[in-house]
Amino acid sequence: MEDEWLWGWDPTPGIVSVWAEPDGRAFVWRRVPKTGELLREDVRFRPWLLLASLEDLAHLGPRLRPESDGPARYRVTWQELEGPGALRYLVRGDDGRALTSAVLEGASRRLGQPVSHLKELGANTVLALPPEEQYLTMSGRTYFRDLAFDALRRMQFDLETTGLDPAHHRVFLVALRGPDGATETLEAQGDDDSAEADLLYHLAERVRAWDPDVIENHNLHGFDLPFLARRARHLGVSLALGRAGAPGLRHRPSARGAALGRPVPGAPPDAMRRARYTVPGREFIDTLDAVLRHDFSTRDLPGHGLKAVAKHLGLAGPEREHIPGARVYDVFRTDPARVRRYARDDVTEAGGLARLLGGAAFALARMAPRRYERLADAGPATGVLDPLLVRAYLREGAALPAHQEGDGTPHSGAALHLFATGVARRIVKADVASLYPSLMRQYRIGPKRDRLGVLLALVDRLVDQRLAAKGRARAAAPGSQERFTNEALSAAMKIVVNSAYGYLGAVGLTRFSDVHAANEVTRQGREVLGLLCRELARRGVTLLEADTDGVYFAVPEDWREADERRVVSEVAALLPPRVQLEFDGRYAAMLSHEPKNYALQPYDGPLVLRGVAFRSSRAEPFGEAFLRRALRCLLAEDIPGVREVYVATVMALRRRELPTPEVCAHVRLTKTGAQYLALRPRRRELPYEAMLASGRKEWPLGEQVRVYRAVGGRAGLLPIPEADDPGTARPLSREEDPRDYDVEYYVRLLRETFAARLVRALTPEDFRTVFDDPGQPSLFAPSLEDAKPILTVLTEPAAALEGA
Repeated sequence: MEDEWLWGWDPTPGIVSVWAEPDGRAFVWRRVPKTGELLREDVRFRPWLLLASLEDLAHLGPRLRPESDGPARYRVTWQELEGPGALRYLVRGDDGRALTSAVLEGASRRLGQPVSHLKELGANTVLALPPEEQYLTMSGRTYFRDLAFDALRRMQFDLETTGLDPAHHRVFLVALRGPDGATETLEAQGDDDSAEADLLYHLAERVRAWDPDVIENHNLHGFDLPFLARRARHLGVSLALGRAGAPGLRHRPSARGAALGRPVPGAPPDAMRRARYTVPGREFIDTLDAVLRHDFSTRDLPGHGLKAVAKHLGLAGPEREHIPGARVYDVFRTDPARVRRYARDDVTEAGGLARLLGGAAFALARMAPRRYERLADAGPATGVLDPLLVRAYLREGAALPAHQEGDGTPHSGAALHLFATGVARRIVKADVASLYPSLMRQYRIGPKRDRLGVLLALVDRLVDQRLAAKGRARAAAPGSQERFTNEALSAAMKIVVNSAYGYLGAVGLTRFSDVHAANEVTRQGREVLGLLCRELARRGVTLLEADTDGVYFAVPEDWREADERRVVSEVAALLPPRVQLEFDGRYAAMLSHEPKNYALQPYDGPLVLRGVAFRSSRAEPFGEAFLRRALRCLLAEDIPGVREVYVATVMALRRRELPTPEVCAHVRLTKTGAQYLALRPRRRELPYEAMLASGRKEWPLGEQVRVYRAVGGRAGLLPIPEADDPGTARPLSREEDPRDYDVEYYVRLLRETFAARLVRALTPEDFRTVFDDPGQPSLFAPSLEDAKPILTVLTEPAAALEGA
């Protein structure tokens, strides 16, 4: 039973895409695992809704019948589910639109006013899923059963455009990478609309000829598909990219995606609907989603753009072509071969990135009753756990509870202790593997309203099967398909398991949330963390930071790695049986700045930065570059070196040697022009002043801009980063770069913001000396030759953990 809850129950292998229509038609594409042959099944299903009451269908009279009477044409059937849940009536019809219309008509009569959408009735009254999810939930089918990731036919495409605005710019080249890994480019044979239209027709022809199951690219939903859709609409081109149905791209709701220009019901007037594009028979996968998910857990990426990530992960070759985004079209007109190489490198890296980081979403699609492309950008709680729980309850014929807002009890939150700040040496990280899910299992803590115990059963199953998958991965040959598959399974299971505690605490957002259960898990976690820290301290280590992910501590100078591992093993043996403490790494030095904000210097390898104090998408690049150089010196106990880095950065600013993009902040606009103008008399903000100064009074919510403070207090604006590399500063030529930034403002910013991240590592006197203005040197500045970093113990473990 638990395996059915987790994996579904229909054994159909090789499903690569599902498309369903509201009228009860479903199209299922399957790839035969052994031969690779593609099959299509056209099946019928009965669209359904979950209702709290049959009152809004009473007007149907004899057309409303119990499910036990059997389905009949033009009839709506109902089944009362068991148990105390609020959503207890499963109603089915021949056509989903007709079923929805019947409910809306009844609701309008009951309320005495027009009701035009099921959402107006509220989540406690009705549950309506997209047609594909209705079909998958009731059939017990899932994607990719018995199919390896490499058995998918995958292609990548990337647009090269004359600019970033599809209203005024056009596509001049498309790079393609086929399922066999070969790359090519398609190019517009001219500068007019007909040439671009021909290019888009050829792109659609290539998609049909290669017939991929999956189409991938980096920032696919943020740029390529919206740009392509807009240009196709302008040119009158029907984009036949799907495997069935009318040509053209369809919309699906999404938190991130293209703004549709229509308001969101119940949201502020300026909030626009957002959507992603989709087509029948193929899945659109944006590797930016995988990058964001990866960086959320590892926090080790230098940025989220394709080129930065590909280089960091070793996917970029030594001959990789680089062209500043603003100059691609200009370069193409003089050196088209160079742009072709550049574009082919893009799709090659996108394909490599999709395989390297996409395994978790692929594995999630084997579990949850959702389209693969939706799971690739879904959050693990509402996007994965909720569909699994709904499917399990309906499989058992059990009523579902309504969302509850809670009784006002606050969620107590996770435990976090900062024991010391400054620089410590000989660091050990002891990792607590999935602490909160382990405590849920250990003490059988689950949501009170989950009367079937599905959430705990899923966590139990996932933890056990994850360990088995990790074992199979370790036993498989490096680089083999078996290792890749099992590593992907392990990663997917970890995502879901670690979201279980957050699911409990998300009051009002998740169907089975239970703040009291979440707080009990938190209480048990504090006790375990307290025991762990006290026992480590008793063994002579210096605690630095502890939270639910693990503990950082410094060990005595004469300890060796064997001593470090022994202490972790001793303490691990004292913890509850299902709580696993593991030796997770050792480092030469650490700067502890604030809770969850620190820098680590491995014994061998690059600097590791954690937390927004050291890594932020909004931070000016010159400041982060200064921090990296200064931290390397600091953690090597080279205080004069920190001074040299600071002086060099100040002088580079004052000589205007730094390009303007290095001092720009990357900002997402959260106010419309009208909203800002209304607030402007009371408070002026640099990003919006920059927009106004550039002549713009309106802009879409969420637009990203690069802004800086120019001389005279003016607000400066630079072009946004290239479309496929959000968050990365675009290089400008010396002629394009105004370099009119306010030098002294950025010198102050360097000292008061970036250098301030090192204040806890130095004595006040040394800090003043290191960051003294090089333009006004003191005649009596103390020597830094004997200066050393400091470590300040904030509180003893016994005091910090009292009552934990």
